[in-house]
Amino acid sequence: MRRGFDGLVARAAALTERAPPAVLGITGSPGAGKSTLAAALARAVPCAVHVPMDGFHLADVVLDALGRRNAKGAEDTFDVGGYVALLRRLRAGTDDVVYAPAFERELEQPIAGAIAVPRGTRLVVTEGNYLLLQRGRWPEVATLLDEVWFCAPDPAVRRERLIARHVAFGKPPAAAEAWVAAVDDPNAALIEATRDRADLVLGPDVLDDVPL
Repeated sequence: MRRGFDGLVARAAALTERAPPAVLGITGSPGAGKSTLAAALARAVPCAVHVPMDGFHLADVVLDALGRRNAKGAEDTFDVGGYVALLRRLRAGTDDVVYAPAFERELEQPIAGAIAVPRGTRLVVTEGNYLLLQRGRWPEVATLLDEVWFCAPDPAVRRERLIARHVAFGKPPAAAEAWVAAVDDPNAALIEATRDRADLVLGPDVLDDVPL
């Protein structure tokens, strides 16, 4: 059995032998390396596309109306129904092309129709925080995924990386620290509690082997 990233590529490619298009879910806490892994797998597996859950963030104008802008990233700040509908369309594989939304980090806003998933795609790699959450409509997500992998890096490294990311996208260091403590840390605790539902848990030894 191949180890490290090569082993993950082989396992992901094997999913397409069942009944493509296969859908692989990558989950884990904020800053766990989900996007990096998903993008690397989409590059390495033939006819694969990376479709992040983050495209279903509610826009700031909606969060303002709901009084939830200061909780952006919590489970109720996503359009989970829209995400479920997209996954169903992707699994059906009947459209010539499905256009999925993306999330623009520089704007901190979702962008509609930013990712094209053409007919013939063999693997969709989707990633997000709440793929294994068991409340609200989130349980519907897991039923539409062939496998779910949980990214579990060193917690201290993950948190440092998360703070650095907030700073890189415009928050002053003190504000980044405060946001992580008030918003990201509680979300991480909720997400970590879903780890046992994953088909595969990826520790630092594997995640450190993922190419950037």
